Amino acid sequence: MPVSPNFTSKYQHNFEIGFQHCYPNGFLKHTEICNLFQIVAGIHADLGGISYLDMQEHHQAWVLSRMRVEITKLPKWNDVVTIKTWIKTLENSRSIRCLEMYLNDEKLVGCETFWVVINTKTRRPDSLALPHEHFEKFDTDSISNPIQKITIPEEFTFKNEKTIQLSDIDIVNHANNVKYLEWCLDVTDIRLVLNNHIKAINLNYIQELNYKDAIEIHHTESSFLITKEGKSCFALEIETN
Repeated sequence: MPVSPNFTSKYQHNFEIGFQHCYPNGFLKHTEICNLFQIVAGIHADLGGISYLDMQEHHQAWVLSRMRVEITKLPKWNDVVTIKTWIKTLENSRSIRCLEMYLNDEKLVGCETFWVVINTKTRRPDSLALPHEHFEKFDTDSISNPIQKITIPEEFTFKNEKTIQLSDIDIVNHANNVKYLEWCLDVTDIRLVLNNHIKAINLNYIQELNYKDAIEIHHTESSFLITKEGKSCFALEIETN
């Protein structure tokens, strides 16, 4: 699709937090933060002519590689939040996108995401085939600490097993990036989540997962590693207060 006449290099979108987005304590789920960020990033890409459908004409798609989310405060049921986004860098096959969540004028959440273009036939990185010069790049940080590669612990305390289901798969025909976080939070201490002790999450996506893959979730209280057939696929670190 052509670039929308409504396109701007900085974009914002409002969402009302529904009950289905919340934990039993009424606060927004961490997975929904990531899901809303993913939606807004997608809308902005659509407006700018680099959407999934645009890229599929060249057998390309954006794949999330790393992500850091810093949380000052979680919004609640019925809050109307504003999500703002912009591109920090975009060159060849790589891009850094920033996102922020506000309630009125108060910043609640900051996020930085690192994306890679892949060829959906070869499943390998590929230089973006579409023009993107109309996206102004803003060297403005949305988080206080940079995205980082996670140091994986040598030993883990617990291990859970799971098989990837159809509900985990998205339009790119692999497990959606939000699902990895969901699987990890499902096996962590519920008090850590419901007492709002999580202040930041670091996510590293190492290898894609597909329908019916059998995986293992290795974890301590704050570190998680998802493996398939002994190979690392995803790492997560949770920072608490």
